[in-house]
Amino acid sequence: MFGNYLIGLREGLEASLVVCILIAYLVKTGRRDKLPPVWTGVGSAVVLSMAFGAVLQFGSSQLTFEAQEALGGSLSVISVGLVTWMVFWMRRTARHLKTELHGKLDAAIAMGTTALVVTSFLAVGREGLETALFIWSAVQATGDGYNPLIGAALGLLTAVVLGWLFYRGALRINLAKFFTWTGAMLVVVAAGVLAYGVHDLQEAGWLPGLHSLAFDISSTIPKDSWYGTLLKGVFNFQPDPTVLQLVVWLLYLVPTLAVFFGLFGRRAEAVAPRPAA
Repeated sequence: MFGNYLIGLREGLEASLVVCILIAYLVKTGRRDKLPPVWTGVGSAVVLSMAFGAVLQFGSSQLTFEAQEALGGSLSVISVGLVTWMVFWMRRTARHLKTELHGKLDAAIAMGTTALVVTSFLAVGREGLETALFIWSAVQATGDGYNPLIGAALGLLTAVVLGWLFYRGALRINLAKFFTWTGAMLVVVAAGVLAYGVHDLQEAGWLPGLHSLAFDISSTIPKDSWYGTLLKGVFNFQPDPTVLQLVVWLLYLVPTLAVFFGLFGRRAEAVAPRPAA
């Protein structure tokens, strides 16, 4: 539940901040008459995201086992790619997000009501579709009934409350640091989703090595124990991963975190020769 709560909070807060920035800008510039088109776009984006999640959930249940595993594995890989891109993008643009949205909103207002609806729809819809896909992939990875959905819903609800507090000016935090540390935690969660996606593709017969285990500590950390469930829910930990799962997990997690925190860049600067006097 915690892992999916983090996903809902991190992804939902981005959408909440976007909505708050759009609404606050229109209110402060005396353009309250433009609020209905913005809310129309936001509502349409939310409906589309929920419909997308429903299609993923109910549509996949009609497929054969191999097709379900192939679909789940493929979408897990895609969702990890999207979330990774989003995490890096948000860390880079968090400080300039308000200015960027203000510029797009001014251009949309000049073009008319339809452009305003489309702008707000795209601003929220991109976050919503990414959130729906990543939450669905994470839910499939944990396989823990409705608990992951409850965690994600609580995360989204918390994001809405925080967004409202941001709008009212009652809560001020360093967004750059917030998105840096939550982004790093999301990378860890994404690594587990990616490993589980690889396992799905192995079960579908798309990738080899299904029965080549890297290790098996199921007797030490049983899957049905409370701590096994906790590790699986938070990190998508598996006590008996295949060799390919472990390799993919390491190849994704270590370089991604290193680049995310700028370790390679700092190391290069440290060893760079100083110019002669």
